[in-house]
Amino acid sequence: MRLFFVEDNAALQTTVARSFERRGIQVHGFTEGRAVLERWRASPPDVVLLDLSLPDIDGLELLSAARAEQLTTPVIILTARGTVGDRILGLNIGADDYLPKPFDLDELEARVRALARRSRGASGSAAGAGAHEDESFHGLRVDVDSGAIYHLGLPLDLPPREAALLRALLARPGQAVAKERLTEIVFADDLDVQPDAVEVVAYRLRKRLPADGARLVTLRGLGYLLKAPD
Repeated sequence: MRLFFVEDNAALQTTVARSFERRGIQVHGFTEGRAVLERWRASPPDVVLLDLSLPDIDGLELLSAARAEQLTTPVIILTARGTVGDRILGLNIGADDYLPKPFDLDELEARVRALARRSRGASGSAAGAGAHEDESFHGLRVDVDSGAIYHLGLPLDLPPREAALLRALLARPGQAVAKERLTEIVFADDLDVQPDAVEVVAYRLRKRLPADGARLVTLRGLGYLLKAPD
C-alpha cells in the first residue's frame, strides 16, 4: 500500500513513515502542497494524509483543486485545526475522513486500511483491482490490507522485526534493498540501534523462511534481496 503524507512537520512525517513502513505501508512525504498535486496526477496513491496548515497553500484549497481534477484518492485530514467548521468544510469539499492532532498511530492505520479497502471495492474494475494486488514472490505473499505474511496460503508466524524485514524485501523482490534503509524500517521505534542489528534480524529470518521458498541473500556493500529458490 502507498500513501502520500502532506505535512510540513518533518519530525511527525518521520515518525509516521517509520511506524507505517514497519507495518507494510509505504509512505511518501511532502512538505508543500503544490508538489504533491503534481505527483498525485502522475501516480495516484492508495490514500492521502493531508495537513491543513501548509506553507504554500491551504490544505482545503489543495483538496478542492484535487477533486476538481477528478483525483478520487481517499483523503484523511490530519490537523490541529479541529473546529467543527473546518471538519464540515473539509468533508464537503471531498475529504473522506478527519482525525485531529494529536492522533494515535494504531487508529490512523486502521482508518487508512479501511479507506483503502473501501476504495478498492468501489472501483470494481479488473484493472483497478490489479493495481492493488497483494505483494507475492515464489510462495510468499503479503496481504496489503492486514500486513500478514503467508507461504503457500498458510500464515507465516514471524516476530515483528523479522516480519518487517520480510515485508520490506517483498515490496522489491529480486532487487537489493540497502542495509541502512532496512535498518530504518525494522528499527523505526528504536533511536539507539547498533550498526549490525539488522544483520541479526536477517540471520534469524533466513532460518525461519521455508526451505522450498524464496531465499534471503546478502549482497556485501549493497544490502539484502529475496531470490527465487534454486
